[in-house]
Amino acid sequence: MGAEAARETGGGTATGETADVLFERRGRLGVVTLNRPKAVNALTAGMADAMLEQLALWADDDAVAAVLVRGAGDRGLCAGGDIVAIYRDMLDGGDATADFWAVEYRLNLLISEYPKPYVAFMDGLVLGGGVGISAHGSVRVVTERTRTGMPETTIGFVPDVGGTLLLSGSPGETGTHAALTGAHLSGADALFLGLADHFVPSDRLPELAAALESETVETVVARFAQPAPSSGLAARQEWIDACYSTDDAEEILRRLRARGRETGGEAADAADTIEAKSPTAVKVALESLRRARGLSLEQALEQEYRVGLRFLEGPDFREGIRAQVVDKDRNPRWKPATLAEVTAADVAAYFAPLGARELELSPREKNKEKNNV
Repeated sequence: MGAEAARETGGGTATGETADVLFERRGRLGVVTLNRPKAVNALTAGMADAMLEQLALWADDDAVAAVLVRGAGDRGLCAGGDIVAIYRDMLDGGDATADFWAVEYRLNLLISEYPKPYVAFMDGLVLGGGVGISAHGSVRVVTERTRTGMPETTIGFVPDVGGTLLLSGSPGETGTHAALTGAHLSGADALFLGLADHFVPSDRLPELAAALESETVETVVARFAQPAPSSGLAARQEWIDACYSTDDAEEILRRLRARGRETGGEAADAADTIEAKSPTAVKVALESLRRARGLSLEQALEQEYRVGLRFLEGPDFREGIRAQVVDKDRNPRWKPATLAEVTAADVAAYFAPLGARELELSPREKNKEKNNV
């Protein structure tokens, strides 16, 4: 879906739109609004494709000094990819999900390399694919309403959209804890993990956005940013580091159980949470984070694409979506059912090369071919 002809609207100039994502130029600010509020702005293939095209155009437009990404409605920036569409594609045996990820990952990489300030309002829910279109930006703003994270193990999948790289670089083993438990994190936690840069109260965001139309991003952020509340995740880092500093998922559970017997509470809860996830997803997620250390974002996305296509072929991703979103019985039947049944060879197979199906082009290279820019 491409950008339509420019048209004048109210206080700005809309440079194009689709039903689900809106593009507008207000002063020297390019504004992207994810526009599926009833679905908490869940990202579709069409939205990702439209964003990729519009961001490439704005990158070369001297009239645009910065870009702002925000979500319509009051529930959040983006609750992730449209997993119901992924579920239907898996049932149909189609290629739509693989095609979607190829575009989405190119978008993630373009955002990370964007030549102009890319401001993301990470207000409300910012999960999965929502992290991909925000946390790779240069100016990432959280609020007291932020609930972010990579909850993929809950649906029999693993963090993607560059999430394995982001979380592998978080302090100590806190990113590992976030990935395996799939926990929803506060704005303060996002700052601690390295997923965000600035804290601004949610009721100041409209004023901040208006100021960006005519002032530099640095000036505006300096004026609106406030000290963040303390991070609960930071307060738990000591026992998190002790429990997760191994490459063995079963050993992580043993350490969490031991810690829970000693002190009760949070470590035991973490063990219960991880034990309820897809065993395959837990082990592959852990290996993904370990392998992501030292990679570039492009390399991490290529690895995630490889792993993701293997999950499309297995049973747990489909079963996780069914249990959580389709039938909503919250009773997934994982195969295999325990961590002990998932072998090292099983895990390694998820990282094997895809041959002709490998994702190799960066988003900018692909976009240049597509648009001849």
